[in-house]
Amino acid sequence: RIYMSKGFVIVLVAICALFVGIVAFTGGDDKENSVISNAKPSQHIYSKTDSKVTLVEYGDFQCPYCYQYEPIVAQVREKYKGKINFQFRNFPLQATHQNAFAAHRAAEAAHKQNKFWEMHDLLYQNQKQWSEAQSVNPYFESYAKQIGLDVNKYKTDFASKEVNAIINADMKAGNDLKVTGTPTFFLNGKKTEITADLASFEKVIDAAIQKQGQ
Repeated sequence: RIYMSKGFVIVLVAICALFVGIVAFTGGDDKENSVISNAKPSQHIYSKTDSKVTLVEYGDFQCPYCYQYEPIVAQVREKYKGKINFQFRNFPLQATHQNAFAAHRAAEAAHKQNKFWEMHDLLYQNQKQWSEAQSVNPYFESYAKQIGLDVNKYKTDFASKEVNAIINADMKAGNDLKVTGTPTFFLNGKKTEITADLASFEKVIDAAIQKQGQ
């Protein structure tokens, strides 16, 4: 007969509970948690140039603050088109925005047909329409049709592990940079606080352009 101390049994139970918790947390086959280890972050650059100035936004399509910023950011993209690189990276805040990850999947699926920015714009413009929906797919598929995508290909890409992995790679890159909320901006690799008005963007961007001697 094998005797085990009460303390040993408690430790054993705790280890088992921890193991079960880890399995539950990873979610098994949950698409949003699946990982492709060699996936690289996205490279969505609006009007890519040889500029030495790059402004990166980590954004969440369901974030109300991103929604407030977007009209100003759209002006910035156009004002500095051909002068700087403006880059968008996925950072869905899944804990508070239940449909965010799906929205980013829609944008990445559109990218597969070279329509990322078109989907990006529709997702923000219609945020209030889909953000609280129980089923977002009909909304996103209607946007796919609106911007002229092959809808069958869009659906396949939307459900793919590759698209999922790109979003996760963006999120990892953001986490590595200590991004905690959206929108968060980095100007030439440095986190930069910018308020939601055109003048604030102009101030930091113009200074960066001048510094680079452009």
